[in-house]
Amino acid sequence: MKRRTFVAGLGSAVVWPVAARAQAYPARPVRVIVGQAAGSTSDIFARLIGQWLSQRLGQQFVIETRPGAGTNIGTEAVVRASPDGYTLLLVSTAPAINATLYNKLNFNFIRDIAPVASIVYVRMVMEVNPSVPVKTVPEFIAYAKANPGKVNFASAGNGSLQHVSGELFKMMTGVDIVHVPYRGSTPALTDLLAGQVQVMFDATPASLPYIKAGQLRALAVTTAARSELLPEVPTVGDFVPGYEVLGWTGLGVPKKTPAEIVDKLNKEINAALVDPKMKARFADLDGTVLPGSPADFGELIAAETEKWGKVIRAANIRAD
Repeated sequence: MKRRTFVAGLGSAVVWPVAARAQAYPARPVRVIVGQAAGSTSDIFARLIGQWLSQRLGQQFVIETRPGAGTNIGTEAVVRASPDGYTLLLVSTAPAINATLYNKLNFNFIRDIAPVASIVYVRMVMEVNPSVPVKTVPEFIAYAKANPGKVNFASAGNGSLQHVSGELFKMMTGVDIVHVPYRGSTPALTDLLAGQVQVMFDATPASLPYIKAGQLRALAVTTAARSELLPEVPTVGDFVPGYEVLGWTGLGVPKKTPAEIVDKLNKEINAALVDPKMKARFADLDGTVLPGSPADFGELIAAETEKWGKVIRAANIRAD
């Protein structure tokens, strides 16, 4: 009888510190590293979810932007951080692209970052300058094939989501359009508005004001479903079966972060994604909530890494 009591007590002693650690977390402010510039869509999403976590967990979730090298600088900072739950990474599509785009990285994203939760995905919109004599995707394909090498498409730079979206479109339609990389989305959009380039695949929120004003013509959105912000605009997949591009975001942590901390963060993020006010704030940015488990997010990252790896290799895209 004494032996049973001792064993039961020992079991409680083993389990208690783990439960206590989860309950105590967070005991101090938490950093959320964003590998893109302040004011970017990723930064805005990070601030929305950071504010929610601060209110729910009673500690400040401080957003820290570390742009550069296609988000690799921010990612590496989190990889090197202590796996204690006090340094998080705002994960975007970029690391899934960078895994193949960069020949030498000081980390392996899938190996070194543990997925916590997906947050939202946003649509890209395929848009043209109004001087281009097309109003639909089929018309654009016909026009591009009639003018091989004469239609330019802009992007935020080599290997950006805008770039690989265009390359995927080229692969699936057989058009010969020329990539023109810029140092960021803003100068690319500026030249599209000026007619220096003809077409761009851009994040819907950035282009929406120009589409509404008639300064750009939206041909299609890149997701399987239409955008509530552009309900009259079809999807690329309506005309190019199987074409789909998501600009997704989520949270990750250094590998070996305790599972109970990962699960606690996942639970709170999923609570945000079903909250009507939070859903409305994401929707204002054309963000569609993407709830799920850490494993679900890991599967998305792996699938996107494989998908963009094929495109980058086929198009021989390099980071420079």
